[in-house]
Amino acid sequence: METSLLTFLIVNLIKIVVVVVILLMEVAYTVLLERKLVGRIQNRWGPSRVGPFGLLQPLADGAKLFLKEDLMPLAVERPLYVIAPMIALGCALTSIAVIPFGANIQWHGVDLFQISDVSIGLLILLGITSIGVYGIALSGWSSNNKYSLLGALRASAQVISYELALGLALVGVIMRAGSLRLRDIVNVQTGHSVLAFLHWNFFGGFQFVAFFVYLMAAYAETNRSPFDLPEAESELTAGYHTEYSSMKFAMFFMAEYANMITVGCVATLLFFGGWTSPFGHFLSGSGPISIALFSVFWFVAKVFGFLFLYIWVRGTLPRFRYDQLMGFGWKFLVPVAIANIVVTGLWMGLSLPAR
Repeated sequence: METSLLTFLIVNLIKIVVVVVILLMEVAYTVLLERKLVGRIQNRWGPSRVGPFGLLQPLADGAKLFLKEDLMPLAVERPLYVIAPMIALGCALTSIAVIPFGANIQWHGVDLFQISDVSIGLLILLGITSIGVYGIALSGWSSNNKYSLLGALRASAQVISYELALGLALVGVIMRAGSLRLRDIVNVQTGHSVLAFLHWNFFGGFQFVAFFVYLMAAYAETNRSPFDLPEAESELTAGYHTEYSSMKFAMFFMAEYANMITVGCVATLLFFGGWTSPFGHFLSGSGPISIALFSVFWFVAKVFGFLFLYIWVRGTLPRFRYDQLMGFGWKFLVPVAIANIVVTGLWMGLSLPAR
């Protein structure tokens, strides 16, 4: 018993370290990907000097932020000012714990591709990500700066508005799976034919309306263009992190990109079959090692596609006005999400065999 408990603790500790390190590397290179893609969209090169093709630019940016002076204005509320970026980054990193990123392959009874398999994983994920707004709200208030306070108020109102639409958009997926466990939601979408992608919730589950509601709400939740009003440079200087510098600013920056990756992971799991191959057994592997490699490959490829879309939208669409943003959330997204629940319920009720 002691040996199995020790094995469990060691394997899980290794998993946590590996996942956190990979997530932080993904955050760094998602920033590079964004700078390169937006550069191409705007007909310029993007980072190209530090390392081959600018690949070492994230390391240079990290070193620069570490070495910068950590300025703290005199009038700030010091405890809250310091803890706010920690809350934002802590919630962003914690949410990855319940996300399965590969097939259910176990070693000594421990799932190798998920830190914690929880029966209400989706609910916990939504709860953790919603707490992250406290970091933004506290940073704006504690900075004692009008621009920061306005940015924090905008972020709080935006999250409250769009979180409702985001949560409602996922109800149809939960109804179809009959579970809040993320692995169960993926298993419902698994197909074995060459056209296995037709079993995904986006196609076979007729949840494409829910996906687009989720997509737009996710942009607003993560304060990304065209919903980046809380840090609108033309109006609020830098919004809620105006008074932050050095690693405190870097923590907000890392939290934003970590949330982008989390949102991409959730979209992949709930709407696009998670780690399953779109072609069934074809290109999905047969032995345990090939199954593990292919499952991680498909999961990463789908998340990458979502991040690419994120960046493409930023380089394409202009920013909303704030009244347009709030009106769009309450007057359009919420009613559409409720209508999707009603239609999904009717469709499931009519398709069930009569008892």
